[in-house]
Amino acid sequence: MDWKYPAYRWLLHSFDLLFPPTCGGCNRAGSNWCPDCMSKVQLINESVCGRCGQPLPKPGLCYSCLRNSPPYKSLRSWVVYEEPIRAALLKLKYYRNFSLGDTLAGLVYPLIRSYGWPIDCVVPIPLGRKRMYERGYNQVGMIAFSLAALAKWEYMPRVLLRTRETISQVGLPASKRRENVKNAFHCATEKVTGKTVLLLDDITTTGATIQEGSKALLEGGARDVYAFSIARVFGYARIF
Repeated sequence: MDWKYPAYRWLLHSFDLLFPPTCGGCNRAGSNWCPDCMSKVQLINESVCGRCGQPLPKPGLCYSCLRNSPPYKSLRSWVVYEEPIRAALLKLKYYRNFSLGDTLAGLVYPLIRSYGWPIDCVVPIPLGRKRMYERGYNQVGMIAFSLAALAKWEYMPRVLLRTRETISQVGLPASKRRENVKNAFHCATEKVTGKTVLLLDDITTTGATIQEGSKALLEGGARDVYAFSIARVFGYARIF
């Protein structure tokens, strides 16, 4: 990772010189994420549940986590899922915008560091084989690779696998989301044994995917799992 990330950044910079970047949020020329879009996102910096990250009137644990604690230690997110981050994540997901992934990693890195989590390695939520074949890349991995390099954490993209294809979570109610991803992940290696893992995703809605991924990592020997997503959906709004 010591030499790979500088080489990766050099390639991204070279590509940006040939094809000048446009903002992921508004398509304004000049940068991958412009100051105007940054000023429009709603940062999640209010009081939230110490476990699942849902908003609370005051710091503590929500009723749901007190009743049935999730497997991860803590889940946090950077911004509320709405424009312009919605447009940026769509661009990342469907248009191979590697520079945007690197930019987002740089934006969330200081926030994750501020939590003081004792992270050893970063694992992105994986795609199923069919989606990976169709798309050719995992958009979450774009962010996770750069984040791991910035923090000097180990990057482990092939530790977590989907054991079966799942349908899109878009539009599904909470109960169906949980059912859709139940036992859908498997820890494919012992490399996480005894390590504290940061599980990364692009969007969190009910947290069902993060829960199942965390469970698989813990069953695979991880000491603890912390989770982070770029954006968080509050309520049950449609995503894409």
